Amino acid sequence: MRVLAVDTTTPRGSLAVVSAEGVEAEVRQTTAHGHSRWLLAAVDRTLGDLGVEPRALDGFAVTVGPGSFTGLRVGMSSVQGLGLASGRPCVGLPSLDILALSAAGRAPAIVALMDTVRGEVFSGVYDREGHLTGDRRAGRLEGLLDGLEGEVAFVGDGALRYRGQIEAAVPGAVFPEVDLFLAAGLGQAALETLRAGEGVPPGELRPLYLRGAHIRQPRR
Repeated sequence: MRVLAVDTTTPRGSLAVVSAEGVEAEVRQTTAHGHSRWLLAAVDRTLGDLGVEPRALDGFAVTVGPGSFTGLRVGMSSVQGLGLASGRPCVGLPSLDILALSAAGRAPAIVALMDTVRGEVFSGVYDREGHLTGDRRAGRLEGLLDGLEGEVAFVGDGALRYRGQIEAAVPGAVFPEVDLFLAAGLGQAALETLRAGEGVPPGELRPLYLRGAHIRQPRR
């Protein structure tokens, strides 16, 4: 079984072809100018280098949010198009969940944090295995830290940005090193979903928005 996975929810964009044997190919692209400029060309090049047609894949996976409003739309529309053209199922998983899974086993509790660049974070709290134990949300970090105690693993770019604040509030905080390029981890999780027969038609993918889009008003 083989899947192509795409993550464009942050400036760290990535795609990966993943099979039961591991990651067969991966492309990473950090950009402040949007992922539409490189993504589909990279898909064509990657599959061509592997000698794999899209129809030979068992499915496609994409992070459905939270994250950049424009970025996740690029990723989702690209994967939907690939799925429709090839007749293959799709898997959509939250970016916070993939971050948490990357730290599975590191601590009794895991907190995934994504920096929203507006003094807030997207967050989710998970158990040792990376299973969600509460709601994913967007907001200030302070409210999230209240009540956390014991050994807690914090992961994601939000954890890196606010490490000092977290350490002051949560004495048992640890910061395991994890990969912030999510496509490979997404692909591995998507394989399990496809094996369980839980892929969906491309049109059933839905974005996970934890808040509205940030739209700048034009200057007058």
